[in-house]
Amino acid sequence: MRILTIHNYYQQPGGEEQIFATESALLESHGHEVIRYTLDNDDIAKVNPLLLAKKTLWNGKVYRDLRSLIREQKPQIAHFHNTFPLISPSAYYAAKDEGVAVVQTLHNYRLLCPNALFFREGRICEDCLGKVPISGIIHGCYRNSRSASAMTAATISFHSLLGTWSNAVDTFIVYSKFAVDKFIQGGLPAEKISFKTNFLHPAPEPDNGDGGYALFVGRLSVEKGLGVMLDAWRQLEGKIPLKILGDGPMASLVTEAAKEMPEIEWLGRRPLEEVYKIVGKAAFLVFPSEWFETFGRVAIEAFAKGTPVIASNIGAISELIEHQHNGMLFRPSNPTDLAEQIKWLLAHPQELSQMRLNARNEFDAKYTAEDNYKRLIEIYQTILKK
Repeated sequence: MRILTIHNYYQQPGGEEQIFATESALLESHGHEVIRYTLDNDDIAKVNPLLLAKKTLWNGKVYRDLRSLIREQKPQIAHFHNTFPLISPSAYYAAKDEGVAVVQTLHNYRLLCPNALFFREGRICEDCLGKVPISGIIHGCYRNSRSASAMTAATISFHSLLGTWSNAVDTFIVYSKFAVDKFIQGGLPAEKISFKTNFLHPAPEPDNGDGGYALFVGRLSVEKGLGVMLDAWRQLEGKIPLKILGDGPMASLVTEAAKEMPEIEWLGRRPLEEVYKIVGKAAFLVFPSEWFETFGRVAIEAFAKGTPVIASNIGAISELIEHQHNGMLFRPSNPTDLAEQIKWLLAHPQELSQMRLNARNEFDAKYTAEDNYKRLIEIYQTILKK
């Protein structure tokens, strides 16, 4: 099979970039030909704001370039990961106009919410769910800018009115049952949503968790629950060291917390192989997110290394964690409950050891590349038969 994969890179790379790379590599490892089409948000600085707004709504150059590429390469599938903002939904129409089936993986809630998170001012916000996103403009939800939010809201509204999500996309891939329900609630056609979990390729080997520390991996931002975790560590009063991997807008808060609490160490960004080693040596991983995660890739990275996960009981992440089996759940946005769950784990080393085995077994049962590949090809074949 010949597959065209499309992705608009973010200025700060994250899970979507990893998924784009690993899924393409997985397809190639099974003998499929993968053609990559990408743009990079680093180029935004070169674009006039009015022109950027126009491109976000409809990028005519991308439309023309993709039609030419499709005529030349003749793919059977066009698989999109992110089109925002430079590629734009015009790319769907380029594929459809050339008779190519369109797949869109939904990594966030961009089609329903201007900031893609359903999170505003430190709390869950669904004011724009299933509605014209006026509230997102009023509150400047995207980049704390009303003009930027208006650009995003206009794209959502225009393509909803145009019927893009219903007519120009053959299927949406969604990684969790929670997110499936949320997208249907927001107006996406249920019959066009395909459920598929995430995966790792290649999968790392499990480790023994003998590092004697807890670990956070992710973007240093408010919706990731960083403040909740730091407050919990204040309550723990040095009971276990905490390593923090990642970067983001709350980096200064982490720096200050590390000065206040010497048991906290900020490691910044590290290469993936080094991240895996640090994850494998951790006693457990903390996943304190406060927004409706669509999946939680970091959690399955931990599972692969045999590392249990303590996660907030919210959104898709709560589907991955079975309390006191492969990890622990705590009440979201509640640092006291997080601290109590950590204390329980530290007081029950035998149960923690069993959780390591359970975590890896969970990975092998649900998140391997081979099982994921079979499901992805099943999705492709289903839409090709229509």
